Amino acid sequence: MTVLVVAVSARMLAELAVADGYEVTTLDRFGDVDLRAVAPGATAPTSEALAALASGAAAAGADAVVYGAGFENRPDLVARLADGRELLGTPAELLPSVRDPWAVAAVARAAGARAPETLPDGELPGKPGTWLRKPRHGGGGRGIRRWAGGRLRPTEILQRRVDGFSCSAVAIGDGHGATMLGLTEQLHRRPGFGWIGNVTPPRLPALELAALDGQLRAVCDKVVARFGVRGAFGVDAIWDGRHAWVLEVNPRPPGSLELFGPGAFEAHVRGARGIGLPRPGIPRTTGCAKVKLVLFAARDVRAPEPGWWPAGLVRDVPHAGETIRRGAPVCTLLSATAEPAELAAAGGRLLDALPEPMPARA
Repeated sequence: MTVLVVAVSARMLAELAVADGYEVTTLDRFGDVDLRAVAPGATAPTSEALAALASGAAAAGADAVVYGAGFENRPDLVARLADGRELLGTPAELLPSVRDPWAVAAVARAAGARAPETLPDGELPGKPGTWLRKPRHGGGGRGIRRWAGGRLRPTEILQRRVDGFSCSAVAIGDGHGATMLGLTEQLHRRPGFGWIGNVTPPRLPALELAALDGQLRAVCDKVVARFGVRGAFGVDAIWDGRHAWVLEVNPRPPGSLELFGPGAFEAHVRGARGIGLPRPGIPRTTGCAKVKLVLFAARDVRAPEPGWWPAGLVRDVPHAGETIRRGAPVCTLLSATAEPAELAAAGGRLLDALPEPMPARA
């Protein structure tokens, strides 16, 4: 069977799928060097353009499709991707409810967890506190900022800020129940809220980690029972030391899935087909990466030759000579041994060493 993988960045899912024995074709925005080493495909600059490619020659011969980041807020595009092939993931018609913050909050509370107060456009806080303005259909922490008063855009919501430890659960659903693969600590840009990576297991005291584990397992079960999620998904939360505050559900394979190693893609497929869930408590494979860190450009840079990057450390390798604009992702670092601070320091040195873009020709 050939699986079509469509995402903003398809490298992670393609590598996991190939490791589990699948043939893969990919559509994404980057077409990175290491992606092309494992799977053929094509690139396009927008989700709409990727969905259009999925209907053409670039995706011909694919029997099934898996969508990743960038499509959970576009059920219309997911429906197009699935036209004429098996959808291995949460169906398009279920996405609006699982991406609704009020519906997710109700499920979190029903599972014994908590959820921050959330207000729609047009309704402003009646009591003091720290509030965040967030995109109604965002992702990766992009566009979140502190609310300083004033009206919101129609595409924004207000959510009361919860201080604590940023974390997530990675789970597999089969439309009825869930198995949680594990927990991660989320890494964010500072200042700001943008996601830049994950650490597993989260760096918490043992008793707190056990309590967090129990609360988010219950949430994952309730999420699948209520929304019918299929395949790999993520639940983002804040841990305040006693309670998990659920922020959102990502009903597609989360970026931290590769920290759970070989077998993760096969588990996604089996869950999506409703034919089985992994056994709870299966330990991660020895040698799995424990830290994932995405490097973002602090200035405009030019990508070096692929062989310049440290072997075994770097993923999502850009093509030689490619201009990467300030704020855009450069590459990803994965390590089974380094601590997050060590990996961040190594990433900083790599970014500092990158050359400037070539001057434009007159």
